[in-house]
Amino acid sequence: MTIEDYLKQNAEQYADKPAVICNGVTLSYARLYRKVRQRASELRQRGVREGEAVVMRSSQDAEFLVQYFAIHLAKAVAVPLEKETPQHRFDEISRQLRGAVIPEGTADILFTTGTTGKSKGVMISHRAIVCNAENLIDGQQFSHDLVFIICGPLNHIGSLSKIYPVILLGATLYILEGMKDLGQFFHALDYPCKKMATFLVPASIRMLLQFGAHQLANYADKIDFVEAGGAHLSMSDQQALCQALPNSRLYNTYASTETGIICTYNYNNGNSLPGCLGRPMRHSRVFVTPDGRVACQGPTLMTGYVGDPEKTAEVLHDDTLFTADNGEINDEGMLILQGRNDDVINIGGFKVAPSEVEDVALSFSGIKDCICIAVSHPVLGSALKMLYVPSAGMQVGKRDLARYINARLESYKVPQFYEQVEQIHRTYNGKLDRKFYRQQ
Repeated sequence: MTIEDYLKQNAEQYADKPAVICNGVTLSYARLYRKVRQRASELRQRGVREGEAVVMRSSQDAEFLVQYFAIHLAKAVAVPLEKETPQHRFDEISRQLRGAVIPEGTADILFTTGTTGKSKGVMISHRAIVCNAENLIDGQQFSHDLVFIICGPLNHIGSLSKIYPVILLGATLYILEGMKDLGQFFHALDYPCKKMATFLVPASIRMLLQFGAHQLANYADKIDFVEAGGAHLSMSDQQALCQALPNSRLYNTYASTETGIICTYNYNNGNSLPGCLGRPMRHSRVFVTPDGRVACQGPTLMTGYVGDPEKTAEVLHDDTLFTADNGEINDEGMLILQGRNDDVINIGGFKVAPSEVEDVALSFSGIKDCICIAVSHPVLGSALKMLYVPSAGMQVGKRDLARYINARLESYKVPQFYEQVEQIHRTYNGKLDRKFYRQQ
């Protein structure tokens, strides 16, 4: 079965149940599926062919779902791009895909953000979508009576993948336009239902904790679980979220566009482990290569990079996806992530994972955001520099921050330089934009 088969099944079994809520409008499963069927018919009448890539701009509304499912139902391939994608980039991708060889069974082509290199089109099969859904259902206990709040961009696997288990189970989606308006987020939590859940990137979690922790605690009995993903969530933020939501399951998840949804770990279990992303889920397998790279297997993996068999072969062979992440498997069979190989900074022969340094800095009172980068040094060749943003109204002394980090990390991991900045550059989906700082 495809995701659309489950949508059709829900339209028959749960016709009047809310499928999606957005901007004060609710679509039942029956009405949503009618719209999808009508749009699929329109696409065929416009000449969309089986296997053709249909490029679209994503949007945070029911219209996105109608178009996305309709493309699949028309047996075409959905290519959702960021809403603000410039027209020249939109046209460039459309031309690139026009002559591309797309394997049969491909459902989506998702373009990566390109933070560590050129953006690539990742091909995802219909089978991978259903297996991702089943991984999440088993790993995070999605249920039929759940209302799931989606805040992130639907052209990214982090938020897009949460549509899958909701539709498979006939649950309900509540779609928001980002997290800039916390009032809208809390308004969504007021929706009359027994339990809700959401997926948030670390930057959104930090904002929520800084400006709405007390209000969030009012929903402690209603929030079934919160998943963090897309980037590293600091231990200090994990601890703060555990305090605000003591009875909720709080997950860190290992996932990427190329691998699909692989591992998950509930860190609100009284035994939070730094860097822990849990055990592989139902359809997935994980091992670490002799050189410390995380490798994944199973049907959630991408089919390949569209139009780039050479780049595909570099990372995907022998039914295994070899990532750029460094990690280990502990005695309990859980994946412990140690940062990306691309991000490791070599300081005088010592390797430093910047996320470890950032973790400590973020636990310092008054730090809102930060990034640890490499800068040139006349003796060492390179040195660590900490760029940081103070919380509103707070003063953070450079020496105080340096002493704090020095007391908690080995000396070679302590930045030599510090600079207060107005903001830290991040990608549209909340990741630290390390590529931006490497190009400076």
